[in-house]
Amino acid sequence: MTEFENVTTVKAANIYYDGKVTSRTLKFEDGSTKSLGIMLPGEYTFGTDLKEIMEILSGDLEVRLPGEKDFKKLTTPCNFEVPANSSFDLIITSPTDYCCSYLTK
Repeated sequence: MTEFENVTTVKAANIYYDGKVTSRTLKFEDGSTKSLGIMLPGEYTFGTDLKEIMEILSGDLEVRLPGEKDFKKLTTPCNFEVPANSSFDLIITSPTDYCCSYLTK
């Protein structure tokens, strides 16, 4: 899917890591939420409240998911899931475009 229809966009940006990671929140009619963003090169740790599906649209990165001790290089486009109430680590080596879906179940 390359575009979303019938969404509300929150105007205020989500800004993390001194502006190296930014996103915008999208709210859908069914109550679901996603964020669309860009991550610049760096190393980051993100925590989750809800289960997340990270769709990586483009970029060069490595991920270490909960319970894993080593980073895994990803080939984009790709996606991965992160459990609720956990954290994951990323090493970003080129600007990376992503879409994060927040799941309630």
